[in-house]
Amino acid sequence: MVKVVSLPLEALPDFPALCQIWEVLPQARLVGGAVRDMLNGMVASDFDFGTPETPQEVMKRLRDAGISAVPTGLSHGTVTAVIDHRGYEITTLRRDDVTDGRHADVSWTQNWEEDAARRDFTINAMSCDRTGHIHDYFDGQADLKAGRVRFVGEAETRIREDALRILRFFRFQARFGAGVPDQVTLTALRHGVALIERLSVERIWSELRRILTGPRVTQTLCLMKETGALTACLPELTDCLSDAIQHLDALISSGGPADYALRLAVLLAGAAVDSETAKRCVERLRLSRADSSRVLAFLQKPFPMPERVVTEEDVICVLAEIPREVALGQVWLAEAQQVLADRACHEAAPWKRLRFQLESLPVPVFPLAGRDLLAEGIPPGPRVGELLSMIRSWWLQSGCRAGREECLTCLRRLHKSFS
Repeated sequence: MVKVVSLPLEALPDFPALCQIWEVLPQARLVGGAVRDMLNGMVASDFDFGTPETPQEVMKRLRDAGISAVPTGLSHGTVTAVIDHRGYEITTLRRDDVTDGRHADVSWTQNWEEDAARRDFTINAMSCDRTGHIHDYFDGQADLKAGRVRFVGEAETRIREDALRILRFFRFQARFGAGVPDQVTLTALRHGVALIERLSVERIWSELRRILTGPRVTQTLCLMKETGALTACLPELTDCLSDAIQHLDALISSGGPADYALRLAVLLAGAAVDSETAKRCVERLRLSRADSSRVLAFLQKPFPMPERVVTEEDVICVLAEIPREVALGQVWLAEAQQVLADRACHEAAPWKRLRFQLESLPVPVFPLAGRDLLAEGIPPGPRVGELLSMIRSWWLQSGCRAGREECLTCLRRLHKSFS
């Protein structure tokens, strides 16, 4: 049965653009996340449409109305309307003819319920027409209100159609779920875990990254561990999953930032993997070069730490050697390890003071470069690099206080002693 409720669309900042699309495609409806979020009292950011018109008809109508139409996914029925430099995806109603766990061959339909039936969860299967009325074929509103993330139709069927829905379930459960999922759903997730290996690592990491930075991370990872999904995503942690999750919980409880690279590093540190295993993990997940470097840098032993008095000079020397972001991440990771070792004796104040110093003190800049040595008459060659390294070591040992002239004096003294 179709359930109808009304949403105040006029209050949306995007309402003028939405009206332009509805003028061209009056049968179109908002679908998916925007409808769910508005019903949940959240700010909707992405507005996607479904429509019974074919992609070719959608493009023609948009262009005839002077609206830029980009064929962003014609094979799946998607056209993007660009209004005021913002894109709005419009997808023709579809049915799945053939699915293989990763992709689907689709054909067009004019049946809204048929299109809704191919979606993953009931809370994502609702649509909203131009009057603000909500069309709900599978009781998504009731599930949203109850904090119940429920597959449309049979859970095992939905998972076989697309194994990514396993990871999407955990992400949505963390955000919208209340309590423990029902046993039928948990059983379907366990049975489908083997299908995760058929997904691209890019898709796996995309979902895992959102889970790591979303709400209720610890509870979600424990649920993923219970069903086997976490092992499928992070096989490097298989033998120490519980320890890894405990370390991440310690980071979160101490106020650590929702940085996916830092949280992945904490999981790896918690599992006590060696540097080669950590490197294999980030390479397997195909993290960007920048993200891979951050994860591996966080895992390096930080110094100094607040087991002793840390002076500003100590911190400035750290900032001369380590990027500020990396140093802060290392401190968060070390504090999480201390919290886990002895929560009762953990003192947050020294760690906060150290982080404040790392955040506020200026990054010192070594005042010499190779050209300065050449200007002093030192011939090009390996000797230039050797001297530069020696002077920089002296500069660091002096607390990075020496200026250009002092460093040049040191250079002349060193050069003379080796002449």
